[in-house]
Amino acid sequence: MNNLLLHFFCVAAGGAIGASGRYAIGLGMQSFGLRAFPFATLTVNILGSFLLGLLLAYGQQQSLSETTRLFLGVGVLGAFTTFSTFSVEVVALASQGEMLKAALHVGLNVIICIAAVVAAMMLYSTTVK
Repeated sequence: MNNLLLHFFCVAAGGAIGASGRYAIGLGMQSFGLRAFPFATLTVNILGSFLLGLLLAYGQQQSLSETTRLFLGVGVLGAFTTFSTFSVEVVALASQGEMLKAALHVGLNVIICIAAVVAAMMLYSTTVK
């Protein structure tokens, strides 16, 4: 198996695990009757961000293979929550002294992504009647 194919396999296999984990947490939260607030999303975003931070810190101290990084970081945690990647990018920009870029990244992602959801819902509701 060539490296590119192996890398895709690592991401896909990890992604299946991460997405399943996110789904399981959602089911678990529902079974406790926690529906008034999106606690499952909040839990996944916090846990995923924390775990990606640990993985990055570990990778800075220890040798981490590309397949392990792709499997855990991109696959498992990427499918578990993309918010973790966003969080790491904001911290990286801030730690490089790029505070304006970090703030812009936060603002644009929050505002534009929410606006995209609203726009898609409006578009759908006007075209499907």
